[in-house]
Amino acid sequence: MSQEPPTTEPPLARRVFANRTLNLRAMKAIGCDMDYTLIHYRHELWESRAYEHVTRRMAQTGWPVAGLEFDAEFATRGLIVDLELGNLVKASRFGYVTRAFHGTRVLAHEDQRRAYARVLVDLSEARWVFLNTLFSLSEACLFAQLVDRFDAGKIKLPLDYRKLYDAVRNSVNVAHMEGALKAEITADPDKFVVQDAELPLTLLDLKHSGKTLMLITNSEWSYTRVMMSYAFDRYLPRGMGWRELFDLVVVDARKPSFFTESHPMLEVVNDEGLMRPLSGKLERGGVYCGGNARAIESLLGLQGEEILYIGDHVYADVHVTKDVLRWRTALIMRELEDEIVAAESFRQGQQQLSELMEQKTALEQQQSTLRLSLQRLEAGYAPPVDTHGASAHKTQLQALRAKLEELDRRVSELAQRSGELGNKRWGLLLRAGNDKSRMARQVERYADIYTSRVSNLLYYTPYAYLRPPAGSLPHDPK
Repeated sequence: MSQEPPTTEPPLARRVFANRTLNLRAMKAIGCDMDYTLIHYRHELWESRAYEHVTRRMAQTGWPVAGLEFDAEFATRGLIVDLELGNLVKASRFGYVTRAFHGTRVLAHEDQRRAYARVLVDLSEARWVFLNTLFSLSEACLFAQLVDRFDAGKIKLPLDYRKLYDAVRNSVNVAHMEGALKAEITADPDKFVVQDAELPLTLLDLKHSGKTLMLITNSEWSYTRVMMSYAFDRYLPRGMGWRELFDLVVVDARKPSFFTESHPMLEVVNDEGLMRPLSGKLERGGVYCGGNARAIESLLGLQGEEILYIGDHVYADVHVTKDVLRWRTALIMRELEDEIVAAESFRQGQQQLSELMEQKTALEQQQSTLRLSLQRLEAGYAPPVDTHGASAHKTQLQALRAKLEELDRRVSELAQRSGELGNKRWGLLLRAGNDKSRMARQVERYADIYTSRVSNLLYYTPYAYLRPPAGSLPHDPK
């Protein structure tokens, strides 16, 4: 990207998409998460290493994980774990299950129908676990693999699927808390991090336009300091470090409770991470540990609608922030770039599919009209829709049936290709068949804007007015 302010619309994959109107000029403070927001990882490698740390730990406590390997393509963000049946499912925005795996085995259509015909996915119920972030991929993969071994009788413990998931989840948490994985990353960040040279300029533009910049991350200070220096310092003006870019830094924030509860705050007083209890008020330029969002609002003297928070976690970063504080929200979805490219590559196929579906709809209407006419003719309770005899009706119906079967074959081929875009098992992140996915509903409801990376804002300037497209309804003119 040019260092000059852009004057043309960015490529589709790099655009910022608005669910609600957002005036960037009116945002007086912008807070950012770090992991998968300001810093993007090669998630297949990160999750592979996380998987190895977790399975090694579980093996030490007797779990039968020998021979298991991480499958980077098995799961995607936005899937839902069914703790009752041991399934991984994808649901539409209305909660209907559109695809399901039991363990690592795809459920046949009839099995899926029997399991979920009377079930709607309600994320407020304890039965369901929503995979909010890219950090969930190794967890989902390992859980599915252990479901296979549990069903095969290879896990000799008094468990059900819920307890099995809890064991995996706890092992993942401990692996992250032990710090070995993060130590591996800080020792060789080139291996794990995707650099973004445009990001520092994006934040400099925002800062010099008068906005307060904040870093609010759940990562600890030792990790944050190394990773932020690696990602930013080389691209900043001479003599400037990443600390000078941010007016306030909060580590170990413990989101989402950072936005909902009142935790004590410590002050980080040196690069080695020495901390002391905070005496007095927050100060601009400070680095703090823990605390709460209300203290941030008090320091800045701002109301919720004047603060924009940018993060990648659907629940901890945008759901709670929007629901509780009414901060404006931006969701970062790095997968969006590949998904848009995949959808664009299928544009011609999608057009063909739409045309075939229009033909199918017209033929089905003809078929329905003929069936009704034949019904009236044979029962004699009303004049038939047309004057042809029963024999002619049946001949026409047979011909229509043959045309529809051929159309169904062609539609099925294209629909299968469409359903494998992005991920062969699960399809596109924000689609569930012809409908929006449950993930799309979460994004639509809680993220004012969404995009693939923070540096996409460089195309729009700090003064942009981001507007959503006109909402569409089924009865709108085409």
